[in-house]
Amino acid sequence: MLNCVTLMGRLVADPELRTTGTGKSVCTFRIAVDRSFAKAGEQRQADFITIVAWENTANFVCRYFAKGSMIAIQGSIQTRQYEDNTGAKRTAFEVLAREVSFCGSKSETGASAPVAAPAAAPTYQNASPSDFEEIADDEDLPF
Repeated sequence: MLNCVTLMGRLVADPELRTTGTGKSVCTFRIAVDRSFAKAGEQRQADFITIVAWENTANFVCRYFAKGSMIAIQGSIQTRQYEDNTGAKRTAFEVLAREVSFCGSKSETGASAPVAAPAAAPTYQNASPSDFEEIADDEDLPF
């Protein structure tokens, strides 16, 4: 079985972070994803998709993304059954986010949250010629 979803769109509202009774973080938000086609003379349509993220992914989304931010999501579709206020049984379709990524520049995303400073680049020590040994092999290469 295969259940893989990759989406890129803009948040239609700020993400909401909640905590379950067991202390797990969960974030719910919706994104607008433009359809790839439009009829002649009509405006392009968008689909509004509900996304659910858990634990570290939820905290990341709530910290760095806001309404209007462009986001890329990889995950899977999940369904759940519930009963609405009138007693009718309903089915909700959501995308369970496994990975989220930034898209575009900071000015394009509209995010105002601070971004963590990049880690310092690693330093390397120069090798001396004595660290390398010449291999004497006059045979042809095997390919």
